[in-house]
Amino acid sequence: MPDDEIDYESPLPPYRQIADVVIGEIERGELRPNRPIPSEATMIQRWGVARDTVRRAVRYLREQGYAYTVPQRGTYVADRSE
Repeated sequence: MPDDEIDYESPLPPYRQIADVVIGEIERGELRPNRPIPSEATMIQRWGVARDTVRRAVRYLREQGYAYTVPQRGTYVADRSE
């Protein structure tokens, strides 16, 4: 299944599927440390999901240490090399 499609038959919820794709992009170096992750609008358009789903995915990325948020600035890829 392409990375930009949600598998609604999967036991993994859509927000986790999105987060897993972004994690893969981070681990492959496609998204670099201390650079912004794609915007909410970009992710909504890419996956055709609700804003809340994207926000849950971003929250999961933060909780797992893959991203951090700077108030009034945005969410960025965390530097996990340390």
